Parts: sequence; structure tokens; C-alpha cells
Amino acid sequence: MTNSDYIAYIGEELQALTAIPSPTGFTARAAEYVESTLENMGYHAETTRKGNVHCTLGGEGHPLVLAAHVDTLGAMVRSIKDNGRLRPTTLGGHQWRTADGDNCMVFTRDGRMYTGVVLNTEPSSHVADEPVKIVEENMEILLDENVSSKEETRMLGVQPGDFIAMDPRTTITKSGYIKSRFLDDKLSAAILLGFARWVQEEKIQLKRKVTLIFTVYEEVGHGGSFIPADTEDMLSVDMGCVGADLGCTERMVSICAKDSGGPYNYDFVSELASLAKANNLGYAIDVYPHYGSDVEATVHAGYDIRHGLIGAGVYASHNYERSHMDGVRNTFELIKAFVQA
Repeated sequence: MTNSDYIAYIGEELQALTAIPSPTGFTARAAEYVESTLENMGYHAETTRKGNVHCTLGGEGHPLVLAAHVDTLGAMVRSIKDNGRLRPTTLGGHQWRTADGDNCMVFTRDGRMYTGVVLNTEPSSHVADEPVKIVEENMEILLDENVSSKEETRMLGVQPGDFIAMDPRTTITKSGYIKSRFLDDKLSAAILLGFARWVQEEKIQLKRKVTLIFTVYEEVGHGGSFIPADTEDMLSVDMGCVGADLGCTERMVSICAKDSGGPYNYDFVSELASLAKANNLGYAIDVYPHYGSDVEATVHAGYDIRHGLIGAGVYASHNYERSHMDGVRNTFELIKAFVQA
């Protein structure tokens, strides 16, 4: 396979992953998909009690963990209103102003799924005297079912604690732009699956032990809190930030020097930047003021590791996000270069 084939494969895996609803706490199907995909490549993968997927690709010595997360933002049913509509509560850093008018799915505890729409309590401009403020207490889920009372909704099997997933609306344009919810972090999860396939297809002799971990609680801060005890380096592959006063674009790989948890390992960041430069990759070193990653959960858990963070540039994070296949390519190539260094 050529490099272009691997990039195309990553795009296919992204579409497969975003098609699987997996708000944080409701991730079993996404984890099963990742595990079976790795098993079909010939690897041995396993899912932990917590739900993370671990897979060692091979190699010996100086163990490295590459981590991405498959949990996403979403919501949960907080209560059923008297009119049969659902009052939601946020999972992770979900922003209701970005979801007003979006289609969604509600998953019951007994395995049923209902479609619906997210709207504020007075969405019609022909009715409202004043616009409703878009905050959680003013949002509701209207099920696509003939219900108009709390009792009728309960008869569907819907109850508090049911999970709500937003429609990802994934598309990849001919010009290479990727538009979707949950590029954070299913884009990086797809990149790691592409990396695993590259190692397998090209029969790469890894120079160090490399383990992939796909976590399921990153959006609430403890996804990476457990890793193999022998780990020396851990690289979170998550979204790269694009925005005001940042150097990264959607077509680059971003290398994070510092986020809300403090600086990343100095030598690790420097090595990544040197490799990006030596391989003529589009990259930027940036600071993310409002960000946390899986590897920070690992450090807080007490592991003595070097920690780093990279990712393809993603614009409009925690919104309907946008990236580019060039950013995917640059991220893929930087991971390959680091593992082979």
C-alpha cells in the first residue's frame, strides 16, 4: 500500500467510527469496533474492565504508549418533563449553543433507540417575543414519537440516565476538508488504526515496544489513568487546536508545549519538533489555554513517564469541527518518524 492508501484508509475508519454513537460512559460499541478491527489485522487486543482497548503492536525495550480516545461529548436524560420532552444534562464539555437544532439519538437501558431533535424551549422566531438564552436549563429533546406527557414517554422505556448522542454529520470533501462532530478524538483514533495497519502491512520491525491505547473517559478527565507499568514515554494523539494567536492550521500537525495542566515534557516536545522539521512536515508548536489530555491523567495517576501531545489541526473544537486530510497526513508521518527514530 502507498502512503495515500493509508491516508484514505484513515478517512474510511473515521467515517466508521463517527457512525458509532459513543458519548462518554456509553462507549462499548466503539471499543468493540476498535478491538475487532485490530484483531482482524492480526494483533491481539483486549478491553479492560474500565473499557479502554489495549493492543501491543510489537517491539522490545523503551516502551511507548500511543493513546487516542473514542468517547465523545454528549448528554444524558436528566428528567422527563410534563409535556413528554426530555430535560438533558451535559456529558463532558458539550456546548448547547452548538447543538440547538441538531438531530440526536436517545438510547434506553433496555436496548431501544429513539431519534429526536435538540431545541430550545421556544425556537420559533414567529412565536417568541424574545429569544431564549441558549443554556442547559432552556434546552430539551423532542422525541420523534407521538408523546405529549411524562407517562407516554415513560411507556417508551425512556428514563433518567439514558444516553443522548448527537448526529455527527461526517463528510470529507473532494478538496480534503473533513467536517464532522467528534473529530475530537475519533480522527486520531482513526490515525492510530492507520498506523497499526501500516506496521502490519509493511512488516515494520519496531525499534521499541509500542502499545496503542484507546480510552473511553477522556472527556471527563480520567481516560488515561491506567497504562502498562513499564511505560517510559506516552504520546496522546488528540486534536490540535486552531484559533486566535495559534500557529496551527487544519492542514498541520500541532505539537502542544503547554495546556491547562501545565507544560509537556521539554525533551519530548523538542524531539517531536525536530522530527517534524527534518521530515518537512507542516507543523506548529502551540499552547492550548483550555485543554486537558489523556496523558495528563496518566501523570496525575503517578506514572513516571515522559509525556507529549500532538494532533491534526481541528478548527471549532467541541462544535461542528473541521480538519483536513493534510493534517491527517502530517500527524501520521510524525508518529511514524517518532516510532522509527
